[in-house]
Amino acid sequence: MGSRFVVHRDEIAGRPADGATERPILTEDFGCAFLTESVRSLDPGTTAGPYESGGHEEVLFVLAGTGALLVGGQEIEFGPESGIQIALGETYQLRADGSVTVELVGVRVLHPAGDEVPAGLRRVISRLDEQDLGHATAGREYRILAGPETGFRSGTHFVGYIPTGAPAPVHYHRYDEVIYVLEGEGVLHIEGEHNPLRAGSCILLPARVLHQIENTGDVPIREVAVFVPGGSPAAAFLPDGTSAYAGQADDPDRPSDGTT
Repeated sequence: MGSRFVVHRDEIAGRPADGATERPILTEDFGCAFLTESVRSLDPGTTAGPYESGGHEEVLFVLAGTGALLVGGQEIEFGPESGIQIALGETYQLRADGSVTVELVGVRVLHPAGDEVPAGLRRVISRLDEQDLGHATAGREYRILAGPETGFRSGTHFVGYIPTGAPAPVHYHRYDEVIYVLEGEGVLHIEGEHNPLRAGSCILLPARVLHQIENTGDVPIREVAVFVPGGSPAAAFLPDGTSAYAGQADDPDRPSDGTT
């Protein structure tokens, strides 16, 4: 029996879809109620799509290759380690330039937020190395690619860094999250499972489920993730509901007996 929380991309066969090869990895059939995750691959010189976001918000992260997002009569160039934000009701295409296959991790929000969530001016492309570095518990760091402040009303799209050495304590989040491991090796400890992680591992983390990611390799684990609703990646809580990171508030909804 497979894990309830982890699937590796190589376990899912690719299938042709609108000019690309797509691997639907974390799906509603897997148990995803808020976010789904897939990987798209475009051969050099090809254009994929059109894709329609419909009643969903989407974000993409470029794993490899260069190309352009074709949307609203514009051609917006992207390169490796760029985040792409797709708005509600948008039709778009993806073009692969250069000689390297373009690979992207795509996450779709199944139940997007409405106007009740304030949103800033949309930033279509976010280059990772241009984003500020934030800090979380146990030496973890992160760079936010998109969130309500950049027009992604439903959630937060970020790249996180898990250092070697002692892991963060067992904790939970108030948000639902999907993760794609970019680099490094580790183990996800969750509800009695101990899941090996490596580049290409995809993780489903439901809200309020206690877990711990242990870095068992020699380099930091890098992961790209999306969670809903949006907020700070440093917002993690210990089993009793107190904040796992100094400076962050405790869980306001923690039960009086300290259980989740």
